[in-house]
Amino acid sequence: MSVLRSRPVLRWLVPATAAVAVIGGGAAIGTFAAEAEPSLPPRTAAQLLVDLQTSRLEGLSGTVVQRADLGLPSLAGLVPGNELTTLLTGTHTLRVWYSGPDQQRVALMDTLGEQDIIRNGRELWTWQSRSNTATHRTLGGDAGAWKPAPDPAASLPATPQQAADLALGAIDPTTEVSVGRSATVAGQDAYELVLQPRDGDSLVSQLRIAIDAKQHVPLRFEVLAKGSDRPAFEVAFTQVDYRRPDADQFTFNPPPGVTVTEEKAERPAAGKPGHAAPTGDPQARAVGSGWTTVLVGRLEGADVGGKTPAKPSATPGGSGPDVDVSKLLGALPAVSGDWGSGRLLTSKLFSVLLTDDGRVLAGAVTPERLYQAARG
Repeated sequence: MSVLRSRPVLRWLVPATAAVAVIGGGAAIGTFAAEAEPSLPPRTAAQLLVDLQTSRLEGLSGTVVQRADLGLPSLAGLVPGNELTTLLTGTHTLRVWYSGPDQQRVALMDTLGEQDIIRNGRELWTWQSRSNTATHRTLGGDAGAWKPAPDPAASLPATPQQAADLALGAIDPTTEVSVGRSATVAGQDAYELVLQPRDGDSLVSQLRIAIDAKQHVPLRFEVLAKGSDRPAFEVAFTQVDYRRPDADQFTFNPPPGVTVTEEKAERPAAGKPGHAAPTGDPQARAVGSGWTTVLVGRLEGADVGGKTPAKPSATPGGSGPDVDVSKLLGALPAVSGDWGSGRLLTSKLFSVLLTDDGRVLAGAVTPERLYQAARG
């Protein structure tokens, strides 16, 4: 299965092309506190993959910490503030509860309040304490094992399980799979599965998944950029409990004064669980395959290289904030070649090229790969 279809890395890094550019570089991060390496019976990569795909988890609750340092340039102030971008930098704490595919809850905790998404059967609630607003949706009868993710984390996986589900879709001939060192994560002994792109033009060096040795549940997920031994993105449990949570955790009672908005039910995207739905934009296409896939779209607006403001015609993974692209382009370094001219946004894990003729090329690849796609 190609990365083009599941787009694991691109789903994390490219979805908010316009949004990510507004974030000043994140605080420096390191790996989660290391514990003594446990002694575990040898296990092959194939066996670990089977463990992941066949695990049966009845319940879980715990605390998840997510850290990101994507090395983005400081372009703060060019786009109105947007809370959806905050998970792309710094450190964030989430509480998670799971009691089967139709009972789930994720709460993002920060200094300004709490944001929750709660699924209980066909009832889906989202709530923001800061604005004291909530939305309610009744899911269709075919919702099945649809896995909601909190809106603030729409661009990034909220838990190690979500990240692992996406990463497994990347395993194809372009991926080398091996077993890393064992570890202790959240007090649990764990094996480490390592995915490594074979193509040297990928900015991703490795994906590391720590898998609970007994429960076969992903406990930690790390993305390492080329040339670095410290994760550019990581999400891990710091505390985990495998008992089924109380039913009360999945019941939402709107607090006094809350403004509730009723929304129409949306059918889950067709396709296999964990796979990104097609954007539906006829102007968007993919160049290449595997880890070095480049997504190519267009910007609305007559003259991106001139004075006419423009905005993305479609943002993979969701809409971003209202962006004056002319100002954004002016803050990025100018580049040119036999492919044309434009502006370049680079980070540790992805590159974005915005050409003067209105194209947007993005991928977890070197700028040279984007130039090659632009020539085509």
